[in-house]
Amino acid sequence: MNIEEQLRRLSERETDMHFNNVEVNPEIIRAIMINEVVPSCSEDDFYGKPDAAYMSTTIPLFRKAGIEVNSALDILNKGIYITNAVKMPKTEYAVSKENIEENLPYLERELALFPNVRVIMLMGDVAKKAFNMISKKATGKNAVPSISTYKLRNTEILYNGIRILPSYIMTGQNILIEKSKFEMASEDIATMYRLIKEY
Repeated sequence: MNIEEQLRRLSERETDMHFNNVEVNPEIIRAIMINEVVPSCSEDDFYGKPDAAYMSTTIPLFRKAGIEVNSALDILNKGIYITNAVKMPKTEYAVSKENIEENLPYLERELALFPNVRVIMLMGDVAKKAFNMISKKATGKNAVPSISTYKLRNTEILYNGIRILPSYIMTGQNILIEKSKFEMASEDIATMYRLIKEY
């Protein structure tokens, strides 16, 4: 199944949104990692060119977590799918609430493509906000409490039987500079991997 083809069907008109142009067997996906926003050049996204900017931080995080990977395909083959909450590149420093809301139908549709997901990782505040908007629409309340990520990391949060792991943004060179966030994000990835291996 091609993810981009599935999501393009949602829009009657041409859109500036960037979707993952990748073939995935939805049955084997056990975890989804939601990053914040697509890069301005889709070749730098997770499933873009082999040396994509987004993979330059993602691969070190996985390796630090003890998971030997060299590419987005390696991660996919381990049952882990990576996407972005917001499908349009940032035009300002911060991602607005309106931006997140506009992109929500695509993220909801994307998440619904995977019937066997056991863990959803929310990589950064934009991903957390987007997921809370989805859960609020469905249940009337936020799935993830509005407190600091480091306080939530060891809390067991469940949504429709799926374990939700709030973590830190996994892209951008800051994650490599901020050693504590890099450590915590890689620990969270290790937790996610352990959880999906248990199924």
